Amino acid sequence: YVPYSNFYVGAAVEIKNVSMITGVNVENVSYGLTNCAESTALFTVYSQGDRKEDIVAMAVVGKSDVTTGPCGACRQVMNELLPEKCVIYLSNLVGKTKEITMEELLPFAFGPSDL
Repeated sequence: YVPYSNFYVGAAVEIKNVSMITGVNVENVSYGLTNCAESTALFTVYSQGDRKEDIVAMAVVGKSDVTTGPCGACRQVMNELLPEKCVIYLSNLVGKTKEITMEELLPFAFGPSDL
């Protein structure tokens, strides 16, 4: 549901038991209430009882000419909820794909060890 930006994003999280949890972005006229695909997918993973040790990889796909990177808020969520060595795939609908690590996605990340 993206009536304001028309920027479609989907995310998928691969779980060790070979399941795939997905999420999409859902906009709101008050942008701060919009829910991003990456957070939707990860919150669903956790709401179903899986945790970071169960996650194998994550993909983010956008309807764009370039590979789609997560927003800053989602990068922070991903930093907290994904395993440290999780493979992250950024892609688009025409086959461009970039494989990255969490450290590449959010260098100098703020996490629980910083508290």
